[in-house]
Amino acid sequence: MSVKAFALAGGILWGSALLIVGLLNLASLGYGKSFLDAIGSVYLWHPSAASAGSVLVLACLGFLDGAIGGLLFAWLYNLCSCCCCKNRSE
Repeated sequence: MSVKAFALAGGILWGSALLIVGLLNLASLGYGKSFLDAIGSVYLWHPSAASAGSVLVLACLGFLDGAIGGLLFAWLYNLCSCCCCKNRSE
Protein backbone atom coordinates (compact mmCIF):
# COMPACT_ATOMS: atom_id res chain seq x y z
CA MET A 1 0.00 0.00 0.00
CA SER A 2 1.37 3.40 -0.92
CA VAL A 3 1.89 5.34 2.30
CA LYS A 4 1.98 8.70 0.51
CA ALA A 5 -1.19 8.03 -1.47
CA PHE A 6 -3.08 6.81 1.59
CA ALA A 7 -1.92 9.85 3.59
CA LEU A 8 -3.08 12.19 0.83
CA ALA A 9 -6.42 10.40 0.49
CA GLY A 10 -6.99 10.52 4.25
CA GLY A 11 -6.17 14.22 4.35
CA ILE A 12 -8.44 15.07 1.45
CA LEU A 13 -11.31 12.99 2.83
CA TRP A 14 -11.22 14.33 6.40
CA GLY A 15 -10.38 17.91 5.41
CA SER A 16 -13.17 18.07 2.85
CA ALA A 17 -15.66 16.50 5.28
CA LEU A 18 -14.89 19.20 7.85
CA LEU A 19 -15.00 21.88 5.15
CA ILE A 20 -18.44 20.75 3.96
CA VAL A 21 -19.92 20.57 7.46
CA GLY A 22 -18.40 23.96 8.29
CA LEU A 23 -19.79 25.58 5.16
CA LEU A 24 -23.22 24.05 5.71
CA ASN A 25 -23.12 25.41 9.25
CA LEU A 26 -22.42 28.89 7.90
CA ALA A 27 -25.25 28.60 5.37
CA SER A 28 -27.76 27.23 7.85
CA LEU A 29 -26.87 28.22 11.40
CA GLY A 30 -27.18 25.26 13.69
CA TYR A 31 -26.40 22.53 11.15
CA GLY A 32 -23.74 20.22 12.56
CA LYS A 33 -23.26 22.43 15.61
CA SER A 34 -22.86 19.50 18.02
CA PHE A 35 -20.37 17.88 15.66
CA LEU A 36 -18.40 21.10 15.25
CA ASP A 37 -18.40 21.68 19.01
CA ALA A 38 -16.97 18.19 19.52
CA ILE A 39 -14.37 18.76 16.81
CA GLY A 40 -13.51 22.13 18.37
CA SER A 41 -12.71 20.38 21.64
CA VAL A 42 -10.20 18.16 19.81
CA TYR A 43 -8.62 20.80 17.58
CA LEU A 44 -7.46 23.33 20.15
CA TRP A 45 -6.36 25.84 17.49
CA HIS A 46 -9.78 25.93 15.88
CA PRO A 47 -11.52 29.24 16.55
CA SER A 48 -15.01 28.76 17.94
CA ALA A 49 -16.57 31.69 16.03
CA ALA A 50 -18.52 30.65 12.95
CA SER A 51 -16.82 32.46 10.07
CA ALA A 52 -15.31 31.64 6.70
CA GLY A 53 -11.83 31.96 8.20
CA SER A 54 -12.57 29.49 10.98
CA VAL A 55 -13.96 27.01 8.45
CA LEU A 56 -10.76 27.24 6.40
CA VAL A 57 -8.62 26.78 9.51
CA LEU A 58 -10.71 23.74 10.46
CA ALA A 59 -10.38 22.28 6.94
CA CYS A 60 -6.59 22.73 6.99
CA LEU A 61 -6.33 21.15 10.43
CA GLY A 62 -8.54 18.31 9.23
CA PHE A 63 -6.35 17.79 6.18
CA LEU A 64 -3.22 17.58 8.34
CA ASP A 65 -4.89 15.29 10.86
CA GLY A 66 -6.28 13.01 8.15
CA ALA A 67 -2.95 12.88 6.36
CA ILE A 68 -1.09 11.94 9.54
CA GLY A 69 -3.72 9.33 10.40
CA GLY A 70 -3.61 7.90 6.88
CA LEU A 71 0.18 7.80 6.93
CA LEU A 72 0.24 5.94 10.24
CA PHE A 73 -2.49 3.54 9.14
CA ALA A 74 -0.75 2.66 5.85
CA TRP A 75 2.63 2.32 7.56
CA LEU A 76 1.19 -0.04 10.18
CA TYR A 77 -0.70 -1.98 7.52
CA ASN A 78 2.46 -2.45 5.48
CA LEU A 79 4.37 -3.47 8.59
CA CYS A 80 1.74 -6.03 9.59
CA SER A 81 1.24 -7.40 6.08
CA CYS A 82 4.98 -7.85 5.72
CA CYS A 83 5.07 -9.94 8.90
CA CYS A 84 2.06 -12.00 7.82
CA CYS A 85 3.49 -12.67 4.36
CA LYS A 86 6.71 -14.05 5.84
CA ASN A 87 4.75 -16.51 7.95
CA ARG A 88 2.71 -17.77 5.00
CA SER A 89 5.69 -18.42 2.76
CA GLU A 90 7.39 -20.64 5.32
